[in-house]
Amino acid sequence: MPPKRKGPLQTVQRETDDIKKQVDSLIKDARQSDVSGRTEAYQSRCIHLQNLVEETTRKLKKLTKADEPAPVGNYDQRKMEEESRLRGIEEQLLVLVLELSPPQKHEGGSSQAQEDEEEEDSEEDSEEDESEDESVEDEEDVVTKTTEQIPESGTATYMVISAFKGEQEGDLTIQMGEVLTILSKNEDGWWLAQDSKGNKGLVPKTYLKRYSDQDDEDYEDDEASEDEDEEIESKRMHSSNLDSVRRAITEIDATDVLSAMGAIPAGFRSSTLSKLLDEGITYRRSHYIQPELSQSKLSFKDLFRDPDTGKVRQRTARTSLTLTLWSCKSIPTPGVGVQVLSRHIRLCAFDGTQVLSNIHTIRATCNANNVKTWSFSPRQMTGNLPSLLDRDCFLRCNLDTPELGILFELGVTYIRNSTGERGDLSCGWAFLKLFDANGAPVPHRTYELLVHGGTPYEKDIEVDPSLTRGATGTGMFQQMMLSRKLPKLFLKLKSPNARTRSQLSALPDTLVGSLSSIHLLVLHRQLLADALLMNRATMQNADLICSPLLATFPEIMDQTDLLDALRKSWLEAESNMKRSEKRDLPLLKRMFVRVYMDNIYPLLYSADLPPPRWADEMVENQRARVIFASLQTTSTQEPFHTHTDSPPRHQAFDISQLTFDLLCMAQ
Repeated sequence: MPPKRKGPLQTVQRETDDIKKQVDSLIKDARQSDVSGRTEAYQSRCIHLQNLVEETTRKLKKLTKADEPAPVGNYDQRKMEEESRLRGIEEQLLVLVLELSPPQKHEGGSSQAQEDEEEEDSEEDSEEDESEDESVEDEEDVVTKTTEQIPESGTATYMVISAFKGEQEGDLTIQMGEVLTILSKNEDGWWLAQDSKGNKGLVPKTYLKRYSDQDDEDYEDDEASEDEDEEIESKRMHSSNLDSVRRAITEIDATDVLSAMGAIPAGFRSSTLSKLLDEGITYRRSHYIQPELSQSKLSFKDLFRDPDTGKVRQRTARTSLTLTLWSCKSIPTPGVGVQVLSRHIRLCAFDGTQVLSNIHTIRATCNANNVKTWSFSPRQMTGNLPSLLDRDCFLRCNLDTPELGILFELGVTYIRNSTGERGDLSCGWAFLKLFDANGAPVPHRTYELLVHGGTPYEKDIEVDPSLTRGATGTGMFQQMMLSRKLPKLFLKLKSPNARTRSQLSALPDTLVGSLSSIHLLVLHRQLLADALLMNRATMQNADLICSPLLATFPEIMDQTDLLDALRKSWLEAESNMKRSEKRDLPLLKRMFVRVYMDNIYPLLYSADLPPPRWADEMVENQRARVIFASLQTTSTQEPFHTHTDSPPRHQAFDISQLTFDLLCMAQ
């Protein structure tokens, strides 16, 4: 029997398989062995393999269906898949080269190089016109001289026009409006700067603006150097293959690398809402429970007190509803090499362009036999369900925008087994618009939302294109089968009952949170109104207010385990009250302060309680043990050390633990 003929596409596939084996072997050798002294050898192998990838890619792109000696089914699809494989292999090589080579922006010139540059300054000035006609090789030599030292007598000062957060060791974190002293300028655009506190580090020159014109000569040199930077940068791209690899890798997102390695579906992205939460307190619940000042800054916009009842005056918001998350179906999972630490949904008010409220997180669970189906907590029975698992939420928003809706981002927190790197991925997003084209609220019912891939700012991206690959036919049956494969989110919008509606009306105009903690927020709001609207000498008085509860309550809003501890302690205190006492508002407020100060306030500044860390099971368990021991001590009046191995330890005292600063806290 004659041997089976092999076509050009199959030949390329075999070559790709061989390259993949070599790349996997190289990655294994480089990461498991001691590469010190052999870095150049590994880099040479990387460049050799990259050349093979480029050559194979060019060969693949030239192929056509007519080149095949026999018909090939799904030829175009197979060709595209092969191109994707080659791109993935190339990105793996880029990652490896970055690991073997330090980033260029941190390669400052040595002291000897700086001395050589100072000696050659006069020669460079005299030969400036001739340098424009030099060859590319000579220009590459200029690139290696990356540092221009500024004499102390002519030290330049620049103002920061945009905040920059240091990303790597050696970077300097700067805030908008700061004035920096520039110590040296690198031609790659990263300048060595010193702030007013004496901290030194690298900052991008594009974030700076000339602050002083005292040295016109330096300023003209700066303008000339910027033009020269652009010219050199364009030629620098062709200087060497290794340099191009380094530059390319800096533009690759960690999600792109995981996608190229086949560890995650193509529609996964870095979590948009997680990034917003990491930027500061702007999108945290602790920020949104603070009183909001009016436009004049002389009164409050959303906090008023009823003089007749002494309660917080209720305010009706444009949107005030409750919702229940049911489940998520057909959600793809990360592949081999990525361990999932948490599955969760983050939700917020959204108008298609910006987040309009705090970001609320609900953790999901799944069965080991069906990890693509996410479920949420069962109906709350005893009131002790952790708020992080509470599927019942409320949303309150008073903004008048026709595009107002709820953004749901399905996310996972992961850790890479090979590197130990942690990160947050978005598994897709869904959006529920709350008003129709006529401005009427959408009906309160169960919704089945399609989960989209990419970010909320990308359209028509599938979470996992392989789910619909090969789907044919336009009939009803085919469409039904296809619809069952697509990822979806199931939830129910509900109108709050009279009691919940009354509680929601006492809260800030915009807030998203768990229904299980709403009564705690109302009590905090009542104490806030008393302190700011009744007990101050005048409405223009902005002195510090002595109130440990008001000063520290926002902190527990971002630590759900402490919020749960407060809820548990308050439920126990309420169970011991008489019915008449529960209707006595002054008594309720005094009891709430006592429960908070006895049970929660000591925990906030306990040296035994580790700082919270999202999706870290060891930290969560350690915090749970300390919280449980502390609550047991309070309830039984037993010494703390009977529940732990050591007596309690506390952090150093600070005046901010006792005082509420209106000017800093108010929005």
